Amino acid sequence: MKPLSRRTMLRGAAATIGLPLLEAMRLPRAAAAARTAAPKRAAFLMVPNGIVHDAWKPATTGLDYVLPSSLEPLAAVREHVSVITGLSQIPSGEKGVVTGHARPAAALLTGTVASKEEVRAGVSVDQVIAEEIGRESRLKSLELSVNGSQMAGICDSGFSCVYSSVIAWRDADSPLPTDNDPRSVFRRIFGCEPGGLAAADGGGPAAADGGGLAAADGGRDAVLRRSVLDAVLDDARRLDRTLGATDRRKLDEYLHAVRDVERRIGRSVATTADGPPRLDIPQRSALTYPEHVRLMGELIALAFQSDATRVCTFMLGNEAGNQAYPEVGVLEGHHELSHHGNVEEKLAKLRKIDRYNVALFAELVSRLAAIPEGEGSLLDTAAIYYGSGLGSGNAHTPFDLPVLLAGRAGGAIRPAGHVKLPMDTSLYNLWVTLLGACDVTVRQFGNSSGPIDAIRA
Repeated sequence: MKPLSRRTMLRGAAATIGLPLLEAMRLPRAAAAARTAAPKRAAFLMVPNGIVHDAWKPATTGLDYVLPSSLEPLAAVREHVSVITGLSQIPSGEKGVVTGHARPAAALLTGTVASKEEVRAGVSVDQVIAEEIGRESRLKSLELSVNGSQMAGICDSGFSCVYSSVIAWRDADSPLPTDNDPRSVFRRIFGCEPGGLAAADGGGPAAADGGGLAAADGGRDAVLRRSVLDAVLDDARRLDRTLGATDRRKLDEYLHAVRDVERRIGRSVATTADGPPRLDIPQRSALTYPEHVRLMGELIALAFQSDATRVCTFMLGNEAGNQAYPEVGVLEGHHELSHHGNVEEKLAKLRKIDRYNVALFAELVSRLAAIPEGEGSLLDTAAIYYGSGLGSGNAHTPFDLPVLLAGRAGGAIRPAGHVKLPMDTSLYNLWVTLLGACDVTVRQFGNSSGPIDAIRA
């Protein structure tokens, strides 16, 4: 049988849905199989306001390092994650000079010093990668956030608000605003509105039985009703009849995941005063912070799995953001607490925030690791960065940064436990490493001095 194209989609009158990599897409000959190898992906997750170092930095190095308290949520996924310490952003500040929030945030992925006189920085590493690996996906990249972007006005220390609310830059003059609306992100990935808005009450999807969509009269067909998937039901049934048992199960799990995200989006959208949600009116979200982060993580996973995009940035908060964390008993704002003045009560609350955000990151890593892709998992194809542009929020210093890196980038990098680099090693050495892992050849990025050999495969 002729193999399916990797670009095969489920199509209907109102929707076009990309598919995960199926066995039916893999060519029989090893020489040709490379053409259908799982694509590489890259994601960059940013948290604001720095961290508390005493609960973040491991005391030992290597694969057997002991997890400090803020990183304990990594326990179940530590085999997939490197903890890298010693990295700094020297261009965005000088030792002993307060830098504020704007410049470190702008420099995080660009390696440039932001201008105060005009909105200007530099092309970001995600966009350099997207130019190489994102050309065959429908969306070259996705820029996501919890808070959205403020593209006008003055925020931190007289700098444009853009710098605190955007980390992806197409070029020096083109900051890419973020999308913080799960409904909008779903629409961009799948080309239509999530059906969950019309079926927020919908019951949970029936359990997969391995019999294929065609065999499910009232079970899995019910998953597709009142859903974006309803638009492609006929095409899904047709494809299902041609697949083997493994691919039918994989397709089934993927469609269930899509439907689950639809339902969660549907529950999160409040109706307007005039009636049900309208597409042209921004909706007030009922999502809590962890629900928002988790839902965006699911959308990242679906976007990667369906090959809608291969590159993503996700801001868990705008720089200097004042998110509260009632889930862990922290009612004060994050930015407010970050100016702790070494007061232990505030430091204790900041440690709780650090640990909680790491736990949310670990959930995304676990989710990607659980999705089969090619000979491994979706996580194995990807490089997932998590970190902040500041080391200390109290002193606004972009030195000794928190950095976590998950995944293997298709075998180009390797999790190495705790990697302790000489203090003030350039953060941009990490970007050079990831650029090379994504098949982009560069001599230098920012003030980089070379790749980080400890994490190269």
